[in-house]
Amino acid sequence: MKFARRSFVSSIFALVAALTVAIPSIAQTVGKDYTMISPAQPTEDANKIEVIEFFSYGCTHCADFNPLLNAWAAKLPGDVVLKKVPVSFGGYFTLIAPLYYALEAMGELPRLDSVVFKTIHVDGNKLVDASARAEWALKNGLDPKKFEETYNSFGVASKARRGAQMTQAYKIQGVPALAVDGKYLVGGKDFNEMLANADKLIAKARSEKSGKK
Repeated sequence: MKFARRSFVSSIFALVAALTVAIPSIAQTVGKDYTMISPAQPTEDANKIEVIEFFSYGCTHCADFNPLLNAWAAKLPGDVVLKKVPVSFGGYFTLIAPLYYALEAMGELPRLDSVVFKTIHVDGNKLVDASARAEWALKNGLDPKKFEETYNSFGVASKARRGAQMTQAYKIQGVPALAVDGKYLVGGKDFNEMLANADKLIAKARSEKSGKK
């Protein structure tokens, strides 16, 4: 019996040790690794874990973050969806926000999203007036007239207004910012830590959804 007891105790210690190792990989601190979004915001599909990047094409940090985010997004599992919302903080950020939705409406986001960042931050073309946008559109294989019509369309304006409302509802103070499932605003001291924390919050959201089933 002593041998059996030792085996049992050993098993318990092994389990505790395993949990001790596992906990740091998922443990997070509210206020440091993430903050709660209050009130929690609705997502479009309750069966998906929704990650939103709040960003601006005019933001240098967003330009630096974009390739890292794209590489991270390419590896997301099927139950996670990444969406982007251009913020309208006023001034240039508000002026440039419709550009995202215009490209989205034309089906050109996959091809030209990164090109916009390069145009603004490397080439120095801010794309703030119609003539600059027309020249850029032509250079990048778009019909300038159609592009400008889309840029100024009611549909694009409505989406930009909705993006501004979401920015306020999520209480976004700076960009880039990541929100997970309408509940968690991701923290982190740098981009890599932010993405690592996002992974943990996705796992947390997945666990919460499983618990409701």
